[in-house]
Amino acid sequence: MTRPLPQDPAIQQLMLQAKQSQLSRRRLLQGAGLGASALALAACAAPDGSDANDISDSDNKLVWASWPSYIDEDLSGRSPTLKAFYEESGVEVEYKAVIEDNVGFYLTMKDQLSLGEPTGVDIICVSDWMAARLIRFGYAQEMDAANIPNKANLTESLASPDFDPDRSYSLPWQSGFIGLAWNAEEYPRGVLSVDQLWNEELKGKVVVLAEMRHTMGMLLLAQGIDIAEEDWGIEEYKKASAVLEEHLTSKHILGVYGSDYLDKLKSGEAIAGFARAGDVVVLNAQAGYEKFKFLLPGSGGTFFTDSLVIPAGAQHKASAEKLMNFYYDPAVATEVVEWIHCVSPVDGTLEFAIENFPKLASNQFTFPNATAMSRARTFRTLSTTDDQSFNAEFRRITGKG
Repeated sequence: MTRPLPQDPAIQQLMLQAKQSQLSRRRLLQGAGLGASALALAACAAPDGSDANDISDSDNKLVWASWPSYIDEDLSGRSPTLKAFYEESGVEVEYKAVIEDNVGFYLTMKDQLSLGEPTGVDIICVSDWMAARLIRFGYAQEMDAANIPNKANLTESLASPDFDPDRSYSLPWQSGFIGLAWNAEEYPRGVLSVDQLWNEELKGKVVVLAEMRHTMGMLLLAQGIDIAEEDWGIEEYKKASAVLEEHLTSKHILGVYGSDYLDKLKSGEAIAGFARAGDVVVLNAQAGYEKFKFLLPGSGGTFFTDSLVIPAGAQHKASAEKLMNFYYDPAVATEVVEWIHCVSPVDGTLEFAIENFPKLASNQFTFPNATAMSRARTFRTLSTTDDQSFNAEFRRITGKG
């Protein structure tokens, strides 16, 4: 995604959409009339998220909350790069794969955040739209750029989102694609379009994602809506959500899941559904062969970015900054990508991959080519009204968000 690739106009266009899609996220909760979950998100902000007492000098520990399968792991479940970080810095990191969806995770810590108290974690990985909310409410600590010199390696396309123009409060961790996945053993004919998810033989075997933008983005694209554009709204959204409601009511869809959708695919309870490209690679690595397939359908897939944030109250800020700096080294960033197959925000990873992981360098979902980029769209900027309406409709149908 970075390095020579941003010179490609198709890649530049998509990454510009990704950056522009942040524009309204800082305004999502400005209006009144929010639903229950949104009200929780709009709880009183701490006046200054950076008031925490930093004890990094006396306590060489760090807790990192993130998503499952989002870091390099060996067969024993340990991370080689975290081991290398410990050997370099002396900081012991406890990596907790506890985030299943953004809102659900936020609700576990909102009370402490509102008071500026420790949440039990020092660095978190959330989707950019959630990072925007944390920053807006004063729930994120401003980072000391002097502790993160490798921030200079951040790709320009993601360097200045509207919610954090200087990336003073957040740094991208990974970007990636949402598309279609299926169990090739159980369903060898494959799923080539969203409509094929509704084939009778897949009834009760389909999973969709609890992230509204992921699931509704795929359904809207399938109905011919360009989700990156401004010329659609609640009418088109409700038409797409009616498809979701129909197949949930009929039990054709097994369920709406956060990261635990991977468990449903691994167990065989689910055969097909919406998925993250990198997750499918991890599933196949765990299976030991290419058991699952992934593609962006002709109607298109969605593109997302997740970022690292130091939450208000975190007591190991300096250590968290050391961690970010470590992972913004191109060699380290490439090692992570080699395991999780997401799109790195770190310049220099393509060159390192070409020399050390040539097969990885040719992967279109890890170092996207123009074709892959042209078939993915970033969910458009939402007005306050649309954000409230869209999320309320999604909650009504799924109980999520």
